[in-house]
Amino acid sequence: MYHYKGKDYPCCASLTMGIIGGKWKTVILYHLMDRTLRYSELRKEMPKVTERTLSLQLKTLEEDGIVKRKVYTSKPPLKVEYSLTDLGKTLIPVIQSIANWGVSVVEDKEDVVV
Repeated sequence: MYHYKGKDYPCCASLTMGIIGGKWKTVILYHLMDRTLRYSELRKEMPKVTERTLSLQLKTLEEDGIVKRKVYTSKPPLKVEYSLTDLGKTLIPVIQSIANWGVSVVEDKEDVVV
């Protein structure tokens, strides 16, 4: 049994999926792997996600210490940027492997859509 941030997980894979699982978290992390993005830039990268879902997923990733949120208030309009924390950066090989697997599945089926 694994205990992390007040939750119990039956195995290490369950813990990992509890943090990065779901439809959008891995996609968010994929887009933040190489760069810091503003909320609006993330929305453009992920046009099918609703604003509410994106906000909730970012908040959860921030609470889990995977994503950091930086707010600039020096001049209007308010600017918010998201990037990976040091802990989040340790997930880059995992996220890259997931992305590479997706590419290989599409290439094997010869249905490449770019």
